Amino acid sequence: MIMGDFNGKTIVIKYGGAAMQSEELKAGVMEDVALMAGRGARVVLVHGGGPELSALQKRLGLETRFVEGLRYTDETTIDAALMALCGKVNKDLVRLLENAGQKAVGISGLDGGLLICEKQQEPDIGFVGRVRQVDTGLLHALLGAGYVPVVSTVGLGVDGQAYNVNADTAAGSIAAALGADCLITMSNIPGVMRDADDPASVIPEIRAGEVEELIEGGVISGGMIPKARGLADAVRKGAASAAIIDGRAPHALRNCAEGAGGGTFFVT
Repeated sequence: MIMGDFNGKTIVIKYGGAAMQSEELKAGVMEDVALMAGRGARVVLVHGGGPELSALQKRLGLETRFVEGLRYTDETTIDAALMALCGKVNKDLVRLLENAGQKAVGISGLDGGLLICEKQQEPDIGFVGRVRQVDTGLLHALLGAGYVPVVSTVGLGVDGQAYNVNADTAAGSIAAALGADCLITMSNIPGVMRDADDPASVIPEIRAGEVEELIEGGVISGGMIPKARGLADAVRKGAASAAIIDGRAPHALRNCAEGAGGGTFFVT
């Protein structure tokens, strides 16, 4: 939790879900980012872009295939990911931030060796990587110059190959490496819920050590698993706090950073 004084605070935002699909919500997020940066925060915006990648694959006549809920990434898919994520999605977000009055630079995990990866082995889903090392040099240079780095999560393999990286995992690794004051993940749910059908069952706080138990118990499942693990890893490895919030709520990002929002916070 950042509270009202943003000056000098480092905030990593994992941007995705409905807030990335709705033009109205997207504009609100960019306004919030510009506001926080304008008040002295060092903001890093990390984004996904699965729907945009799937749409491009369809236009190119490429098969979209999933294994255990994870996108299979072959040679043609990694090429499409570079086009969709590093190209269109990344630069669209830079444009929107610039339109909101905030200087921004779009980069990927390939740039400056930001995300060094190794191939994910289990399950083997092609050119999908696990983050092995984060080099924050480029991020610090951009932040120090007053820019918001907008990061697409394609990383550089130790073998020289480009790898698609889960955006939640990448955001957690970046937040930990920066020693961020807060990592905020925007999603399509009000937080981690004990009952998936009951928004009132949101768990306000989870200790990092409880995450695997909640996964085994089925409370955290599906696409929420990498999100929860990324948030827990971030606070275990250096981030001061982390939260998952409902990105569908107007100005949810600003409210969370000011300590006024809902969601689930992860603590050590």
